[in-house]
Amino acid sequence: MQVTEAARQLAQAIQESPEYREYAQLKKATEEDAGIKALLNEYRRLQTAMQMRVMTGQGMDGEETKRFQSLNMLLFADSRTSGFLMAELKLQRMMAEVFGTLTRAAGMELPTP
Repeated sequence: MQVTEAARQLAQAIQESPEYREYAQLKKATEEDAGIKALLNEYRRLQTAMQMRVMTGQGMDGEETKRFQSLNMLLFADSRTSGFLMAELKLQRMMAEVFGTLTRAAGMELPTP
C-alpha cells in the first residue's frame, strides 16, 4: 500500500471517529455564538502566550495568568464550552497517539518533556 493512500485512509478514519464527530459538532455550536467564540479565542491566545513564555524561560506575566485562570473557570463552568474543550482534548489525545505511532515507525521517537 502506498503511504499517501494509507494517509488518506487514516484521515477518513479520523473524520469518522466518535472523537472527531463529537468535536466537530461542538465546535460548530461554539462558533455560532459570537460571545463564546470570542472567549475561546482569548483563552487560546493567553494559553499560547503563557506556553511561549515557559518555553523561552521568561517569567509568567501575572495579569495574563490571572486573566487565563478567570477564563478557564468561566469556560469550564458552562456546559457548552466545557463539553467542547473536553471533546477537543480527547481528539488531541487521539492525534498524539497517532503521531507517536508514526514517529516510532519511522525510528524518530521524540522525547517528551
